Amino acid sequence: MLKFLLKSKIHRARITDANLNYEGSVLIDEQLMIEANILPYEKVNIWNINNGKRFETYAIPAPKNSGSIIVNGAASRLVQINDVIIIASFALFDEKEASTAKPAIVYVDDKNHISNVVK
Repeated sequence: MLKFLLKSKIHRARITDANLNYEGSVLIDEQLMIEANILPYEKVNIWNINNGKRFETYAIPAPKNSGSIIVNGAASRLVQINDVIIIASFALFDEKEASTAKPAIVYVDDKNHISNVVK
């Protein structure tokens, strides 16, 4: 049996921009994606702490160490600049993998720079 578990999370990142007229996605600082083990075009969940909205999209790398978190397309209507969000990715694990799996949790400061990583 496969189990669907949290693979990684970027915790309390801030929205730096929102662009309605861009093809849908979320641009995430490439260094954050690397530390969170999120690949380009991977599906991610975004949970907006400010307004409770939740949505799915896919990740695209923004310039490394830029601190950019930019929501694009229709989803841009669900966020405001400076909203605090959680970005989460999930994966399927077989039962043996699931018993020892631990998600990568990336904590960021108010400029979206890494303050701590727990793996």
